[in-house]
Amino acid sequence: MFRWRYVLPAAVIIVAGALLYPTLLHQPLPEFANYFTKPHALNVFHLKESDGTSFTKDELKGRWSFVFIGYTFCPDICPTTLADLRAIYPTLKETDPSSQVVFVSVDPKWDDLQRLSGYTRFFSPEFKAVTGTQVELYSFVRNLGLVYSIVDEDAERKDYLIDHSASIVLINPDGDIQAVFRPEPRRSQPPEVSMQKMAADFSRIVALYHSAS
Repeated sequence: MFRWRYVLPAAVIIVAGALLYPTLLHQPLPEFANYFTKPHALNVFHLKESDGTSFTKDELKGRWSFVFIGYTFCPDICPTTLADLRAIYPTLKETDPSSQVVFVSVDPKWDDLQRLSGYTRFFSPEFKAVTGTQVELYSFVRNLGLVYSIVDEDAERKDYLIDHSASIVLINPDGDIQAVFRPEPRRSQPPEVSMQKMAADFSRIVALYHSAS
């Protein structure tokens, strides 16, 4: 004889699970970032940190990394962005204590390790600064989806301009590209990433990452 007393409780459990599933797993999507539901792979790279140690993909794993490219002689975007990151950094750490900021200099000619170290420490002793050869940098930056180009390079001058992306790339704890925060245009001023919007989206991105784990 078919035993309905076993089927009915099982059916109740299935229905209850179906009703609870969206509540348990659904998380709001980021509002402002270019968010990748399937993270983009970050290729193997070999750069050097300002303390002289090797900086590879292993240094990104297990942490949320906010990666920004530029150069220490940058007159506007770099110091402004790093100052903004310093201000928002405690909020990012509250969302996830593993958060780190990585400044990538694309001007290895003038940005030696000593200068890089002093530059980033001015903003925060916790900020990392890395660089490499132009070949290594070009490959890494292109993989991030960013660009840069040196304008009117002069062998004797340090203040030549480098056009570079002002976006901030978010690397997830697996070492893959999870999102990109694009700068917003401002009248008569360089474009700038909104730190408040980035922080709000970061909390959503972390929640989505953990719900998918």
